[in-house]
Amino acid sequence: MTSSPAPPPVPSGAPGIRQPLRRLRARGRDEAHRTASPLELFFDLCFVVAVAQAGIELVHSVAEGHAGQGILDYAMVFFALWWAWMNFTWFASAYDNDDVLYRVVTLVQIAGVLVLAAGVSRAFEEHDYLVVWLGYAIMRVAMAAQWLRAARAAGGPERTTALHYVGGVLACQVGWLGLLFLPEGARPWWFLVMALLEMCVPPFAERGHTTSWHPRHIAERYGLFTIIVLGETIAAATVAVKSGIDENDALGELLPIASGGLLIIFAAWWIYFVVPIHGHLRSNRQAFLWGYGHYVVLASAAAIGAGLEVAVEETVGKAHISTLAASAAVTLPTALYLLTVWALHSRHFKRGITQQLVLPTTALLVICCTFLGHWAVFAAGVVCALSVVAGETLAATHPAARQSGPATRTG
Repeated sequence: MTSSPAPPPVPSGAPGIRQPLRRLRARGRDEAHRTASPLELFFDLCFVVAVAQAGIELVHSVAEGHAGQGILDYAMVFFALWWAWMNFTWFASAYDNDDVLYRVVTLVQIAGVLVLAAGVSRAFEEHDYLVVWLGYAIMRVAMAAQWLRAARAAGGPERTTALHYVGGVLACQVGWLGLLFLPEGARPWWFLVMALLEMCVPPFAERGHTTSWHPRHIAERYGLFTIIVLGETIAAATVAVKSGIDENDALGELLPIASGGLLIIFAAWWIYFVVPIHGHLRSNRQAFLWGYGHYVVLASAAAIGAGLEVAVEETVGKAHISTLAASAAVTLPTALYLLTVWALHSRHFKRGITQQLVLPTTALLVICCTFLGHWAVFAAGVVCALSVVAGETLAATHPAARQSGPATRTG
């Protein structure tokens, strides 16, 4: 799963030795045994540092009773992280040649996300986006440099596509300067405009030529990042529960939150990975819709961890919000995650109305759990676990599932 992609052929006169610099040519979409590289995994881990910072600030905002502003700031910061990660992922799927220059430029992008992470607190607390913009600029200029390399090695429509990406990326980066100079009240609207423009760049650039992204590789990359985000969610919730127990001796009060949160995250993992989604990614239209939808999947997955932290703080008396609000901080992102995974993944593999209704019904029941007081998180976890049981049972009893095997399971 973590092996490096096969390098391009080397000159016959130097067996076993790779050239440090090679032309950045497109890879084949039908390439066998294509897996994520160690550099890509390192890239993901560094990005999660910034995701964790955004989650911490979201916890502080919600716990202090500023949920609306906190969610808005979180949505803006998370978009920058997700979009930079997604652009790198799709480019690497089509062009990764693993030479020295490619690695160095990727490490520059990693440095950019760490700069962005350093500015997250100021973005939330002071609405100062200078450091966030600078970190994002480092990542995006590096991305444009990669596309310039691809354009230099290509010709015809492929070269045009690469140059369109360069122009789109740099133009949007200039546009984001509006977050630094516009009045504070206008910034959310400017963010919405710029986010839409950013998402228009790939369809515009690939009108005449489709890049050779690899379906299995893309599915694996998204899956790995989802795992890392869910892992960060578990880590954040575990630290919060440990602190609550150590500082307030509240094991009895926190045990339902801990067990319920664990069930939610386990179910979130199960539901996401029970279907082989790479077979659905057959065209740019399907793949872009699926990829864009992961903004909600990943943001809600990370928000579940923040919500669990809020629930812990409310239970031990640190949060200045009601039990209802603290419960909603967990149940609402959980329901959003379930609905989005159903829309992007599961519905393509379900047969019949009963199977189709499992996840939407689960999301509705999770929202209803919000009103159960201090037992809300535990109840939501039980509901999520039962949805996995129901999905597996329905898949196992469906005649087509018995004939076709694991590939048709629905979760």
